Amino acid sequence: MTAARIIRGSILSFGQGRVHVFDERGALAVSEQGRILWRGAWAELPEAYADAPVEDHGASIVMPGFIDPHIHFPQYRILAGPGRDLLDWLHRFTFPEEARYGDERHVEIAARIFLQRLFAAGTTSILAFCSVHRLCADILFAVASSFDMGLITGKTMMDRNAIPELHDDPETSARDSEELIARWHGRGRARYAVSPRFAITSTEAQLAMAGELLKKYPQVFLQTHLSESQLELETVKRLFPQERDYTAVYERFGLLGPRSLFAHGIHLSESECQRLHDSGSTILHCPTSNTFLGSGLFPMMHVRKAEREVSVGLATDVGGGTSYSMLTTMAEAYKIAMLRGVRLSGLELFRLATRGNAEALGLEAEIGSLDRGAYADLVVLDPKATAILASRHELSSSLEDVLFALMILGDERAVRATYVAGRAVHVRKGLEA
Repeated sequence: MTAARIIRGSILSFGQGRVHVFDERGALAVSEQGRILWRGAWAELPEAYADAPVEDHGASIVMPGFIDPHIHFPQYRILAGPGRDLLDWLHRFTFPEEARYGDERHVEIAARIFLQRLFAAGTTSILAFCSVHRLCADILFAVASSFDMGLITGKTMMDRNAIPELHDDPETSARDSEELIARWHGRGRARYAVSPRFAITSTEAQLAMAGELLKKYPQVFLQTHLSESQLELETVKRLFPQERDYTAVYERFGLLGPRSLFAHGIHLSESECQRLHDSGSTILHCPTSNTFLGSGLFPMMHVRKAEREVSVGLATDVGGGTSYSMLTTMAEAYKIAMLRGVRLSGLELFRLATRGNAEALGLEAEIGSLDRGAYADLVVLDPKATAILASRHELSSSLEDVLFALMILGDERAVRATYVAGRAVHVRKGLEA
C-alpha cells in the first residue's frame, strides 16, 4: 500500500463533544483520492507508507480546513460597502452587484477569484448563496468541482422587494432549482440548497414552492436568513401580519428541519428557539456582518440554552461580513460573546469553525476532522507568521494559548497552505519552492 503523500506538522483534529487530538510531531497519510488513510505520530508511521513523498510543515499546525456555512458568492467584492442598515445596504450595494451575475463571462471570472480568496483564508468547504440567475449556481458548481471542493449552493429565489432585474417567479424558481438538483446534487462533492433569500423578498407563493421542493427532494438543504435586524423584523410583520413571529413564516411553509440553516438569529424569542430546537434547525452566527451593519449582538447563551439548545454554526457572511478569514470571524465572535458576558475559548471556537460547522451540515463523516476516511481538506497555520504573532507565541505555554493568539491576531497571513481533497490549492507566497 502506498499513500499519495504524507503531510507532517503539529496535527490537530476534533472529535465528538469537546474531544480533540493534538500531536506536535504528527503526520497524515493521504490517498490518491484525497481521503485520510492514517493519522498519528510521525515516529509511528506505518511501514506501508515509508516510501511515500513527504510534505513537511515543521511546527505549523495542520488541522481540518475551515467550513463557511453562510457566504454570498455574488458579494465577493462589495465588502465594506457602507449602508444605514441591512435593507439600505441591500438596495445600495448588493442588488445592483448581483444583477451582473446573469453574464456568463463575469460569473466565470468571479467564481475563480472567489474560491481563491477562500483558499487563501484556509476555507475548504462552503454553503453559499448565488444570485437569482441559474447560470450563477451552475458555474459555481462547475468551478468548485474542478477543485473537488465541498460546495452546497443553489439559485437564489426573489419575486418581490428587490430591483426588477433580480425578480424571478415561483414557477421559474422551481424549474431552475429542479434542473440544478438533477445536474449537481450528489455529483462528486456538490450538494443543492433551496435558497429563498428571506421572507421580505419572497411571496407566500414562492415560499410555499420552496417548501414543496423540500418535500419532493428531502435530501437537499434549505438556506435563508432569519431575525437579523429590528427593521427586518418590522418589515416581515407588516408583510405577514397573520403570523405570530418571523420563525412562524418559515414554519408555515415547511422550511424548518434538520437540513435547514438560518443565518443570524439575533432577535429570537424563547418560543422561536424552542421551535427551531424541536425541528432540528440550525442558526448561523455571522459576527463581522452583524457588527458592521449594526444588526445586533448575537446572544449565544440564549440560543444554546441547555433545555432547548439550538444548533449553532459560525460563518463569515461575506460581503456583509468584512473578512473571508475564519480567524477574524472567530475573533469577532469572541468579542461579541464577551460583551454578552460569556468567555469562549480558542479551542471551542476553532472546533465550531471546523467540526461544529460540519455537524451543523450533517457532514461530519466527510469534513471537519482528520479521522480516517474523511477528506483531506486541510489548513496549515503558522503560529509565528507575523512579527506580532511571533512575539506573542513566545509567551504561549499551551495549545489553548497558541490557538487563542492565532484567533485574535491572525488573518490570511497565518495560512501557510490549504489543501482540498489532499491537493494543495493555496501556498503562502514565499513558500512555493
